[in-house]
Amino acid sequence: MTIFSIFVIMKQKRKIELDFIVDKLTNSIENAITGDIFDTEIIQLSVKNFKEIISNDWLFDWKQEIRNKSKEVYKLTIKNNAQIIQGLISYEDKGDHLFMHLIESAKFNKGKIKIYLGIPGNLVAFACQQSFMKGYGGYVSFISKSKLIEHYSDTLGAKVLFANTMIIETSAALKLIHKYYNK
Repeated sequence: MTIFSIFVIMKQKRKIELDFIVDKLTNSIENAITGDIFDTEIIQLSVKNFKEIISNDWLFDWKQEIRNKSKEVYKLTIKNNAQIIQGLISYEDKGDHLFMHLIESAKFNKGKIKIYLGIPGNLVAFACQQSFMKGYGGYVSFISKSKLIEHYSDTLGAKVLFANTMIIETSAALKLIHKYYNK
């Protein structure tokens, strides 16, 4: 990560602190009741996919994220069931790492009565994998809510870069990728 990248992170106009909970690191996603494991697919979204995103089902404005040309938005689905979105991620290529703007599980995958476990971990592992594919060594950064810094450190292996900006470095990224994509 370069000093320039850190400066760019600090100068962001819209600072959203991520507050997703990593409920369980699974090797895909897991049914919370039965423990059954389901293979997943992650597919990039574009404005053509707006009809797939029902605004009332999400806390964030994912259509706005898709419209932003500097960001890439992906949906997580169960293989062979691409019409039901389990979770969404938005990230930006900073030239030497990826910056996660948003991660959100579908409303039926939140809280005590969630259907599937492992959604956030799966999406973060995907971002790490994409970072490796772009030649960034798995580096992924994000801004955390202060109360979740320890949680992200414990579950994702993320480290505090400064204030509440966190980074996932190569070794932690590899652990996440091997957990989700080592099949």
